[in-house]
Amino acid sequence: MISDEELDAYRLSGEKVRVIRDALQSNDVRGIILAWNETQVMVRRPNKHVVKLDRNYIFQPYSEPRKGLEDL
Repeated sequence: MISDEELDAYRLSGEKVRVIRDALQSNDVRGIILAWNETQVMVRRPNKHVVKLDRNYIFQPYSEPRKGLEDL
């Protein structure tokens, strides 16, 4: 699970993140962190839609190459 400190750093910097939900790259969510609570994170996607995602997913900067689930 991603920590509050990591989420706050992403939110303050405005850096795009990639949320890896499963092995398929097409199911990744990219966007900017808006808010979070104990179980969920709100991410604003490029099309301005806001989605709620589980904090147990893998969060990484979008500028870095995608890590596969087998790499973790």
